[in-house]
Amino acid sequence: MSVFSNDERVKILSDIVEIQSVNEKELDVAHYLQDLFNKYGIQTKIEKLEGENTRANLVAEIGNGKPVVGISGHMDVVTTGDENLWNYDPFKLTEDNQGRLHGRGSADMKSGLAALAISLIEIKEAGTLNQGTIRFMATAGEEVTSDGAALLHEKGYMDDVEALLIAEPSQDGIVYTHKGTMDIQVISKGKSSHSSMPELGYNAINPLVDFIHYLNKAYNKVDIKSELLGTPTMNSTIISGGDQVNSIPAYAESLFNMRTIPDYDNNKFEALFNSIKDQVNQESDADITVNPYVNRDPVYTKGDNTFLKLAKSLGDSYFDRNLDVTSSTATTDASYLMKDKDESFSFVMYGPGETGQAHQVDEYVYKDTYLTFIDLYSQLLPQYLNTAK
Repeated sequence: MSVFSNDERVKILSDIVEIQSVNEKELDVAHYLQDLFNKYGIQTKIEKLEGENTRANLVAEIGNGKPVVGISGHMDVVTTGDENLWNYDPFKLTEDNQGRLHGRGSADMKSGLAALAISLIEIKEAGTLNQGTIRFMATAGEEVTSDGAALLHEKGYMDDVEALLIAEPSQDGIVYTHKGTMDIQVISKGKSSHSSMPELGYNAINPLVDFIHYLNKAYNKVDIKSELLGTPTMNSTIISGGDQVNSIPAYAESLFNMRTIPDYDNNKFEALFNSIKDQVNQESDADITVNPYVNRDPVYTKGDNTFLKLAKSLGDSYFDRNLDVTSSTATTDASYLMKDKDESFSFVMYGPGETGQAHQVDEYVYKDTYLTFIDLYSQLLPQYLNTAK
């Protein structure tokens, strides 16, 4: 007998979609979930991000002792973009005539977050957990820098976790390895002067142009590929400099985004950037600095573990299909949560929503899929822990 009716399950998702946690205000979602857990006697703790008043993680637990399974989802969502392009109010969960629930975060990833929270309550109330601990970790800031996950790792919440489930939208396949991501800011400093007297200044744009040219030339020689994750990628996506056409610019910068793999990881990209910086600085009077400001490692596991096999078996059964066991080019909070784990660690990314719905206009999750995942998690987690040795 379920604790919640289907309508109540949808209402919980609706409530958290209405909380406009666009790159902030995760604390409001945390308070909502905390109140929900409190009704069922589940202990919780809010971990605020340093220097932030509206941003926090929420940790909740049921059971006790080992083994410990971590379940995680993020509370932030991305911007809606031009709301005139939406056919539905992005912050009001709306069902269409095809059984789809529309709203920002419906797929990425408030449906996964709600499904995990509800399953935690269902498991506790049903008394199906005979041994071990389930640790629920709702995070802040995943869409930007994963500061919430980094804080949980720093505070030791992953130290005793032996298996991790992240409920990102991935209903069509079970993910056990994914690329990392890295954002680097390259700054060039010069000296301003009137453009009629450039010799009195130093144009910050010129060495930055050289930097980008040399970097592209060097990276084009990189010939590394992973069978599972493919090739790493590097793109210069933003460039800016100068403030007036008749003034020599004293400042210029470019932002780069990388998707990394274990064989060409974040450290290798940083080393590449620094080598190009040294080259440009040696060739001229340039003042180049390299600033990695987003740094999420690739997650690589073997995928040969009981937790993943059970997730696949139940997923196949609940959805009457043969699920792919696969990799992802996207990056999750696992990059920080699993920072000290090796490739034998049990990691599963599996949750309601299609990957392609993330960040889309009129984002949606199928209602039946969302409801089914609650039942699946409610069986997966205690079954894994109860049979662990």
